[in-house]
Amino acid sequence: MDNHKGHDSVPAAAERAERQKELKVSRQNIQQRLQDREKDVKVLQQRVEALNLSADEAVRDSEKIFTDLIRLIEKRSSEVKQQIRLQQKSEVSRVKELKEKLQQEITELRRKDSELEKLSGTKDHLHFLNNYPSLSHLNESKDEPIDIHSLCSSADVTAAVSEVRDKLQAVLSEEWAKISLTVTQVDVSPPQAEPRTRAEFMKYSRQITLDPNTANKRLSLSDGNRKATLTAVDQLYVNHPDRFCERWQVLSVDRLTGRCYWEVNCSGVVYIAVAYKDIRRTGTRDECGFGYNDKSWSLEYNSGNYAFRHNNIVTSISGPRSSRVGVYLDHSAGILSFYSVSESMTLLHRVQTTFTQPLYPGLWLPHFAGSTAELCELK
Repeated sequence: MDNHKGHDSVPAAAERAERQKELKVSRQNIQQRLQDREKDVKVLQQRVEALNLSADEAVRDSEKIFTDLIRLIEKRSSEVKQQIRLQQKSEVSRVKELKEKLQQEITELRRKDSELEKLSGTKDHLHFLNNYPSLSHLNESKDEPIDIHSLCSSADVTAAVSEVRDKLQAVLSEEWAKISLTVTQVDVSPPQAEPRTRAEFMKYSRQITLDPNTANKRLSLSDGNRKATLTAVDQLYVNHPDRFCERWQVLSVDRLTGRCYWEVNCSGVVYIAVAYKDIRRTGTRDECGFGYNDKSWSLEYNSGNYAFRHNNIVTSISGPRSSRVGVYLDHSAGILSFYSVSESMTLLHRVQTTFTQPLYPGLWLPHFAGSTAELCELK
């Protein structure tokens, strides 16, 4: 009591109550951080699963490609063997024919020589003079030159095949570095927060270009293949296996991984989508329509009204009306977000999933001729 005489004091119960409040706040902070870390662990696990799926698919695809390459080489090898054997048969036949002619000529020359030798020993002058003109006459021989080098043309074939081998080895060596660079490492760092302001989104902006080889013939592309317009008549596009046939859709040439952001100006009814490259190009709406299958995700813009669709499951969305829609993708984190863009950015819908392949932006103008969608040039 003497040591603390004159000091301020409070009842223990009151002090405990105050500290209890601080403890509650501390626990709330710990619990929030715990939830954040558990969420990070879940996202990392999703990344590992996506990596495993992507790696398995890459192995299957590369095995198929190399198998096709090996089959092509084996086919060419068989064709070269066949050509060599045909050439061999032709040359051997020609040589045999020439050899028979020469043998016949040798036999004839020996016969003549024998008869002339016999005539030369006759003592009958009249017999000699009567028979000499016919025996001494030789039929003119049409000598056919024998080109020894043409009979050894297999060496030329071997040299040609060796040249092809050297070129193929050079191409493989050069391209292998490019293949190695495309094999990306797993990002095992904690997921980064999604941008909040348009300025932050613009750090990840991508210039998206539409691929004319995928555009349905009712879509007219313009402005450097950044704008698609639905027309009433077919465009003069050449046939291509990547072209959408039944749906009025188009994909971009851009293969997206990592973090990307782009914006689309819409007029009429527009589906703003991302899809895997192996989405069907022909078939029913469920097979190849953006958002109607498990290979694509789409936001439907209809004069300021919105709906999200994936695997034919529709989610109605409310949000401010704006003709400009922003799309944010964090491929490794499995995040796909759509924003209404005006003076501010308003989140319309966010997807949290696992992407197993690179994604390609796409557009679908399903209804009215004159509807347009333009990929904005962001600066």
